Amino acid sequence: MGIVDILLIAVALAMDCFAISIVAGVIKGKWTWRIFLQMSIMFGLFQALMPLLGWLCTNKFYDYINTVDHWIAFAILLFLGIKMIKDSREPDDEEHHHFNPSSLKTQIMLAVATSIDALAVGISFACVGYNDLINLCFPLIVIGLVSLFMGLLGSFLGIRFGKKISKQIQPELIGGIILIIIGFKVLLTA
Repeated sequence: MGIVDILLIAVALAMDCFAISIVAGVIKGKWTWRIFLQMSIMFGLFQALMPLLGWLCTNKFYDYINTVDHWIAFAILLFLGIKMIKDSREPDDEEHHHFNPSSLKTQIMLAVATSIDALAVGISFACVGYNDLINLCFPLIVIGLVSLFMGLLGSFLGIRFGKKISKQIQPELIGGIILIIIGFKVLLTA
């Protein structure tokens, strides 16, 4: 697999992270390095670790993982999406009930949910000849760094352009719908 192929795979895997980061940026409304860097690192870390896990489990657990991975991702994204939609219906004075992209627990759940499809990429790496961990390091690092970058870029875009539209729309409602759509996409493409 060439560098261009690896970059294309990395960008494709990072698109869900990018979309969620835009919503997080709209919801937060201001740049907070710690929050957005932490969230982007979570995205990058899990996007890199899931292909590694898929690669490691290819011979032993492929049948088990392959049958349920999309259902796990769907359930997590559906749960978070419904929660965001429900939270969008709460009055603004109950801010503590709303979807909180600052929460480490939320960030980890989003990182896991958006990276489960990367398990299949790890399985494909094993099938196309990545026979040892040393050769696999480059694609994993590229995938992780691209996801980290796309998370930061999405957050920035959400903050930059989100203020204008957040007065007209409810970002949590839109974010919840996006998470549910991503969940259904994962389920239907499995």
